[in-house]
Amino acid sequence: METDLAAAYERCRELHREHGRTYYLATRLLPAWKRRHVHALYGFTRYADEIVDRTESRPSAERAALLAAWSNRFLAGLRGEPTDDELLPAVLHTIAVFDLDLEDFEKFLRSMTMDITVTSYRTYDDLLGYMEGSAAVIGTMMLPILGSSDPVAAREPARQLGFAFQLTNFIRDVAEDLERGRVYLPEEHLDEFGVTRRTLRDGVATPAVKALIKAEVARAREHYAQAAPGIPLLEPTSQACMRTAFQLYGGILDEIEAIDYDVFGRRATVPHHRRAAVAVRSLLTRPGTPVQPAA
Repeated sequence: METDLAAAYERCRELHREHGRTYYLATRLLPAWKRRHVHALYGFTRYADEIVDRTESRPSAERAALLAAWSNRFLAGLRGEPTDDELLPAVLHTIAVFDLDLEDFEKFLRSMTMDITVTSYRTYDDLLGYMEGSAAVIGTMMLPILGSSDPVAAREPARQLGFAFQLTNFIRDVAEDLERGRVYLPEEHLDEFGVTRRTLRDGVATPAVKALIKAEVARAREHYAQAAPGIPLLEPTSQACMRTAFQLYGGILDEIEAIDYDVFGRRATVPHHRRAAVAVRSLLTRPGTPVQPAA
C-alpha cells in the first residue's frame, strides 16, 4: 500500500525534530510551505545515515546491502514506481516540485556507502572528497527550496556552508566517532601535531590534541567565512532561517573554544538562552544585511 504523502512529510519532520535540533529550530523560521520540503531532505539524509550508523554490529557486506536496498527503493520511486516506504514519498515529491539535481543524491549515497568501510582520511583533500557528497550537496539540494536572487552566485557559498557545518560536527564529535571506529580529522593534520589515533582514543586533551583541535576550528571558520556572502542572496523569507543556522553551528565552535578545546570532557553545545536570542535577532535583522562570521 502506497504511503500517504502527508504522513511521509510528518515522518520526515519527526526525524528532523529528534535528531537535528539546531537546524530544526532554524527551520521553524521558514514559511510553512518551505519548511516541509526542508524536513523531507533532512529525513532522506538522516535515514541513510541511520542505516549506516545503527547497524554497526552487522558485517560490512550486510550493512552495504541494507543501504543499497533502500537506495534502490529510492531509485524505483524516481522512475515512478509506487512505494510504501515511510518517508520516501515526501522526498520524491520535493525533488519533483523543485526539479532537484539527482546527481546530488547520487553523490550523497556514495558518501554514505564510504562510511561503511572507510574509517580515516589521509589528507584534507581526501576528506573534502568525502564531504562533497556528505555535506556540500546538502547545500546545493537546499538552495532551490530556500530560493535566491542569484542562484549561480549563491551556489558556492551553499557548498561551503555544508562543509562548515559538517566540519563543526566532526570537531565536536571526535570521541563519538572514535566509538564507531572512525577518525574524520585527516591523518596529515594529526601528524602535523604529533597526535596519533591511539592518542585520541585515550580521551585526554593533551596540549598537542588541543593544538590540533584549535587548528581544525580555524579551518572550519574559513569555510564559514566563504559561506557568509551567500545568505544575503537568499530569498528574504529564507534568510532568518539560515542566519540562525549559521550562527548556532558557528556557536558550537565558540563553545569548543570556551572549554579550551577539550572535546573529550563534555559535548560542546550552545546554551538554550543563546539559541533563542539568536533566532529572535535573526528574525529582526533586515534581509540583505551581511552576515558577520566569528573571527
